[in-house]
Amino acid sequence: MIDLSAREREHEHAPPKRPWLTNLRQDVPASLVVFLVAVPLSLGIALASGAPIVAGLVAAVVGGIVAGLLGGSPLQVSGPAAGLTVIVAETIAQFGWATTCAITMLAGALQILLGLSRIARAALAISPAIVHGMLAGIGLTIVLAQLHVVLGGTAQSSPVDNILQLPHQLLHAHGAATALGLATLAILVGWGRLPAAVRRIPGPLVAICVVTGVSVLFGLYVPRVEVPESVLQVRFVPEFPSGGWFDFGVAVVTVALVTSVQSLLSAMATDKMHDGQRTDLDRELIGQGAANAVSGALGGLPVAAVIVRSSANIASGARTRASAVLHGVWILLFVAVLAGVLRDIPLAALAGLLVHVGAKLVNFGQIEQVRKHGDLPVYLVTLAGVVGLDLLTGVLLGIAAAVLLMLRRVLWSGIRAEVGADGWRVVIEGALSALSLPRLSVVLSGIPRGTRVTLELVVDYLDHAAFDALSAWQHSHESSGGTVLIDEIGHPWFEQGKSDEPTVHKGRVRPVLPRWFAPWSQWQSAHAGTHVPAQRTDSSMRRGVAEFERRTSLLVKPILGRLADVHEPQTLFLTCGDARIVPNLITSSGPGDLFTVRNIGNLVPDHATCAGGADASIGASLEFAVDVLKVREIVVCGHSSCGAMKALLKGAPENAPALQSWLRHAEPSLVRAKENPPLTIEGCLPPAAADQLALHNVLQQLERLREYPTIARAEARGEVELMGMYFDVGAARVHLYDTESGLFGAAGHVVAAD
Repeated sequence: MIDLSAREREHEHAPPKRPWLTNLRQDVPASLVVFLVAVPLSLGIALASGAPIVAGLVAAVVGGIVAGLLGGSPLQVSGPAAGLTVIVAETIAQFGWATTCAITMLAGALQILLGLSRIARAALAISPAIVHGMLAGIGLTIVLAQLHVVLGGTAQSSPVDNILQLPHQLLHAHGAATALGLATLAILVGWGRLPAAVRRIPGPLVAICVVTGVSVLFGLYVPRVEVPESVLQVRFVPEFPSGGWFDFGVAVVTVALVTSVQSLLSAMATDKMHDGQRTDLDRELIGQGAANAVSGALGGLPVAAVIVRSSANIASGARTRASAVLHGVWILLFVAVLAGVLRDIPLAALAGLLVHVGAKLVNFGQIEQVRKHGDLPVYLVTLAGVVGLDLLTGVLLGIAAAVLLMLRRVLWSGIRAEVGADGWRVVIEGALSALSLPRLSVVLSGIPRGTRVTLELVVDYLDHAAFDALSAWQHSHESSGGTVLIDEIGHPWFEQGKSDEPTVHKGRVRPVLPRWFAPWSQWQSAHAGTHVPAQRTDSSMRRGVAEFERRTSLLVKPILGRLADVHEPQTLFLTCGDARIVPNLITSSGPGDLFTVRNIGNLVPDHATCAGGADASIGASLEFAVDVLKVREIVVCGHSSCGAMKALLKGAPENAPALQSWLRHAEPSLVRAKENPPLTIEGCLPPAAADQLALHNVLQQLERLREYPTIARAEARGEVELMGMYFDVGAARVHLYDTESGLFGAAGHVVAAD
């Protein structure tokens, strides 16, 4: 029984012997769903492009089989895309259908070269606002053109003409065609509101089948799809132009780039829909190129990844690339067996489908995202260019708008002048470049001559033109009897320029400590007298407070505002009063995190002495932290080069009786250091005797803490944890005591081990 049970469990968890069969059970149904979605869309896109209707089906077959087999995105489905209709329509109008096939074929070859060059990710540098604006422009172009067909007319040559002719078309609508087109739209719009079980059948398929059935049943005389008698025997031979090679080359590059960008962005979106294998972008580009080369050679439309079909594929449970390939096979079989059915489809029905598809390309959710990111101008410029001019010009205008917007953001500088008790202050923030000189000259010219001016530079870049402008103004102002004091916060761009060693690249900027942490001696000595001239107000403390009020206060006000009536620190931090120890810095904490107690040598008097003597403040702090604030941990932090430990070894000065009295609390640490083996830091002995004593002192104070009833009770209940810490000042390293090994180890290693 035991052996049988073990075998059953092993069999239960073993991988399937034929995983391809398991995957096929998911891929076949998914491929059928995608097939049903693809057929009407392929026909509609061919109609909107002005290409032969069969060209859409050829592209669907090739996209499914070739791109499905060779592409780098296993679950992505390719075929003719609505986003390419405007490009294809313009190309056909300029070159004719046979030459357009040659353009598609060469565009595919270019895509293969780009994929082999492994630069697929470079296409992702195009702003999403440009892509969404392009798709929205294409969508509007499709809607404006196909509305004429829905109304029983014919589309004009440009979106602008379609807009101008639309009122006339509305007044002269053809009854039967218009009714069929509007019925198609009504079904597509209402289909999304039906129960999920019904929506498993693709809405476009239902709309086309229902409207076609009605038109045949009632014998309506409307324009219908034209299909050759024998679809499989149709021959499309790509032709190269006899002249105009530059325009021909531009068309090849345009088709290659647009199909590549759409396919790569679709692949990135598809990856977010499933947890399986991620897309190999370079391989995807090669697969798309191969599909376009084959499609162009066989007389098909340009091929690209289609997010509608890909999402339907994933939602239907597809597991592998077999689903995309099979969907192409089903379309091929459909063309071979049921091509005659296509002749019954009214053009108005396909036009209604395209109006719906085009309207969905104007995605209001994406518009809102673009607006939130501040890229709405790029989106609108691209959209207007695509609709008002042509697709390539619209995209180029969008790229130009994106570059200008990026330059504005990167080279932005805030420049303002303010006057106070210490004279004028000119504050310059951001990147100061030649583009900012008009604004800079206006501000500087408004400062009265002969005045005291502090030039506060908080810049992350300063180019040559801006440096020259500041230097010239400084010289001019000082020549008129004024004073100019330079106060640079961060990297000294202006100072480096003055010393004839200008910083040219941001990569060469040396890190500078922010003033909220940097010692007064570091930043105030470089700008002595830059704030107020009076002797009494020239102290480091007053200047530091002034700096806080001017720069830091607004930054921390939201946090401190929330903490105004809340005091819930997590940690009691007992450390030395040494000015080099900054608890919030070495613990990466902020306001409200640490309840800090500091004294000479981070000492804890014994409980008996602390209970009612002069040292009762320590006991009061411990009780308040544990019983009232309910801190969850208590840290004792010693440090290297501690003056208290040195005084303990050498003796306190005779003229410091209070210090001598206080250091008696550390005498047990001396005894501990003598009676116990030396302590190490990461396996190494500290070089100084005072540092070795500081390590033992940390452990001694932890024992002292456990003598306090308040702490002993809380630790016994598991409500508080005691921790030993040692800070090496010179190395800027924090070490935590490990009770199991008895060693002080690097804090980073302790965190990683947890």
